[in-house]
Amino acid sequence: MTTTTWEDLVTSALLGTDRRAPAPDVLTPGKDAPVALLDAAALHTVRRRAGLLPGPAAALPEPAPRDERPPLPDAARRRLAQLLADRSGASSGGGRRGTAPDLTELLPQWLAAANEHGYQAPASVLPALLDAARARTDLRPAALTFAGPRGLWLARLNPEWRFALRGGSGGTTLPDPTDEDAVRCLWQEGLFAERVALLGAVRAHDPAAAAALLGSTWSGERAEDRLMFLDSLRTGLSDADEPFLEQALSDRSRNVRSTAAELLSALPRSALAGRMADRASTCVGLDRTGDQAAITVEAPHECDASMQRDGVLPDPPTGRGERSWWLGQLVESAPLAVWPSRLGGRTPEQIVALPVVDDWRDELHAAWCRAAVRQRDPAWARALLGPPTTPPATGPGTSSLAERSKLLSILPGDERALWVADFIAAHGLSEAFQLLGVCAVPWAEPLGRAVVDALDIARDAGSYPWSFSGVMGLAERCLDPAQADRLEVLTALPDEPEGASPGAGGYWSEAFQRLVATLRLRAAMRTELLGPRPGAPDGE
Repeated sequence: MTTTTWEDLVTSALLGTDRRAPAPDVLTPGKDAPVALLDAAALHTVRRRAGLLPGPAAALPEPAPRDERPPLPDAARRRLAQLLADRSGASSGGGRRGTAPDLTELLPQWLAAANEHGYQAPASVLPALLDAARARTDLRPAALTFAGPRGLWLARLNPEWRFALRGGSGGTTLPDPTDEDAVRCLWQEGLFAERVALLGAVRAHDPAAAAALLGSTWSGERAEDRLMFLDSLRTGLSDADEPFLEQALSDRSRNVRSTAAELLSALPRSALAGRMADRASTCVGLDRTGDQAAITVEAPHECDASMQRDGVLPDPPTGRGERSWWLGQLVESAPLAVWPSRLGGRTPEQIVALPVVDDWRDELHAAWCRAAVRQRDPAWARALLGPPTTPPATGPGTSSLAERSKLLSILPGDERALWVADFIAAHGLSEAFQLLGVCAVPWAEPLGRAVVDALDIARDAGSYPWSFSGVMGLAERCLDPAQADRLEVLTALPDEPEGASPGAGGYWSEAFQRLVATLRLRAAMRTELLGPRPGAPDGE
């Protein structure tokens, strides 16, 4: 037996046998020191392996919970595996060359449709599904719903999937809202995602009980969790939430205070809305002394402590004046119902049409836009949008397409689609990309026709094709699949007019071929999720 340890051999090897000679029991007559060192290392290696003892076995995890939802049809399961395997596409399909559909961009639609049918995720795809959701935050809500309780169970076993434990209910089976003991136990011991889902379930059954549940641990919650709990109150927000939100105005976190104030201002009968109405009314009035009535504005001269408690931020962003910053916050938080009586009994359309003195028009209208979005008021949204044929720069409410998109989101789906269709007919596609993003999918027939007609006009004119790639990508995901046959004629290679962008005809042909192929693929996906017809071949 030798007395030299493995560590001694490693040290001699690292330093070199000239600087650190091996111990005498390692050296062998007739062998150089390096060779003797290697022989000894080989011998020690065999001994270490032979004498290795197994480590203690880790405890097995609890079995995965059962998922009672029906399984996917076979064809749909194969399609899901294909969609998850093709995760190379990083951009919208409209910006790529070629005629093949971008499967990456179809995965969100597939997940949404599968969740509508209430299917469970196959166990074999759960790792790939969680990996896809980790890489793309836009997938997470639908992916976690589809993954269900087994997905949440699996996420606990891999730190890379930790997002799933905070990003949604994960399909967790919640206790009956009337079972107070079970509700209290999950509220105190559950994962954050489970607690958010539980709060929503209890709110749907008994809002007062949900407020009491939230209040029972409120002071001990982290600031970021308090903020997310408040955000969850947006769904089903009602006057019953006012007492709790009023208390949250004194929270130690500024973000929590601001969110509480925003939610209270969305309740027109709340005390905060009344306070804001009083403040805003003193700043905005009607001047009847001239030939035409006009709106006058006297912005606040200070932001006192009571205003700050009600959510008014005292410090403006860089480049913004203090008084205009305070005015905007007061007006956007005041109930819109205060303005008809304050401004001579006029309708929203008449109020928006009034001139505003001293260049306060843009500031005032922008605040009304934010108020209309916050209070979900379609009458004010229509007034501030104005006719779709009006040029955006001269519209009655705002020239910002982002603000117009928010206003459009308040209108009923059919009205929204018709407004955007008329906007495209009047102004083309270059100004409509953000507006298209708020329209329901699949697009209603008038909107789809307007988009295709505008693309066809651009194609015939030989326009620079890549400037329409974003709209083409949206069309692939949002057009009604039933339009595929009608669009077949646009896949032909067009004659390029004089002055057209080089290669534009080939690009347009490829883009329309990809559009048609994508629409047909979406139709096939929808059929696959319905399952095979009795007596039909698999997948038909």
